Amino acid sequence: MYDFGLRQALSGYRIAYRPQETNHCPGCGGTHWMIGRLTAECAFCATALPLIAGGASGNGVMRPRTLPALAA
Repeated sequence: MYDFGLRQALSGYRIAYRPQETNHCPGCGGTHWMIGRLTAECAFCATALPLIAGGASGNGVMRPRTLPALAA
């Protein structure tokens, strides 16, 4: 049912913003980026790329599930 990334490995390189690398814009070649939650936007030409991390980090990602108190 799940391929656990095997299909992605066989599909080749995908253009995406990778935080641990120097990222060159495919539109203008610039290296300055404005990072959002799901995309990174080039500061020079506004080309948007998806984040390879998918926005799974940051403050408040894991919230404890609490049940509301019952009224007496």
